[in-house]
Amino acid sequence: MSVTTYTPLEPMYSDLGRPIKGPQALTSDWRRFWHLTFNIAKTNWKMRFFGSFLGYVWQFIRPLLLFGVLYVFFTKIGHVNGTVGAGKDYGTQLLAAIVLFTFLQEGTMNAVRCVVDHEALVRKIEFPRMVIPLSYSLLAAFNLLGNLVVLLVFALATGVHPMVTWLEVPVLLVMEAILATGLGMLLSTAFVYFRDIQPIWEVVLQILFYASPVIITMYTVQKNLHGFLLKLYMFNPMAVVLQQFKHAFISHTVYGAAYYTGGDKWLLVPIGFCVIVFVLGFWVFNRAAPYVADNL
Repeated sequence: MSVTTYTPLEPMYSDLGRPIKGPQALTSDWRRFWHLTFNIAKTNWKMRFFGSFLGYVWQFIRPLLLFGVLYVFFTKIGHVNGTVGAGKDYGTQLLAAIVLFTFLQEGTMNAVRCVVDHEALVRKIEFPRMVIPLSYSLLAAFNLLGNLVVLLVFALATGVHPMVTWLEVPVLLVMEAILATGLGMLLSTAFVYFRDIQPIWEVVLQILFYASPVIITMYTVQKNLHGFLLKLYMFNPMAVVLQQFKHAFISHTVYGAAYYTGGDKWLLVPIGFCVIVFVLGFWVFNRAAPYVADNL
């Protein structure tokens, strides 16, 4: 009687297919990774206004409503338009600032709960978890593109002319996208362990809204802050993005961000801050990804 023995164990399992990898943030199949990211973003975008009478139109109405209220208050009641530092383009500057800040707000607020809200996907063994926060950044980018079209039409209608400095706009948008994505990865990871993150971040966004040149002009900021305090104010990446966008896209009568930081070299601080936030967010999310499902 002969007994069959298997000396190496591998041949016994050679027909079972490729080994299954454990839960992780990334994947070696980048085509699948970006396909998942795009499709989750597209699905969330379609579902956002599902059943709504106005549908996608709400995406344009919301920033326009906020703009309308602030514009009437500050130009018709406060008579800011045409004053020193605001100029005749204050309305266009205000709409541009609201559109850009809305991108940061949507990209981060929606990302806070994204991992928890996609628990079913997170619990799949081979699903690359990094897809989830990236898809929400992409979703915010979809909305931003639509709002930028509205801004472009409004700007041209109010007398803004195309300029060579419009080439700076994509760079500024990439800078803000890096910041928003990094914050999204940090917030989505923290929310898994600390559910207080959502209301805390809502407060932080409100503070950031008023601590950035959205409503207030940099001329007014400069009158009240001097020297290092003004530099510190401009270390806020959103202050740099908003001010430089106004200068590059709307009018050169609006000073660029470098004027208020005291030179181009100081712009490296907010730019570096965006990069650090993104790298830190990626590192934290990547480290936590294999264990996220255990804490949901």
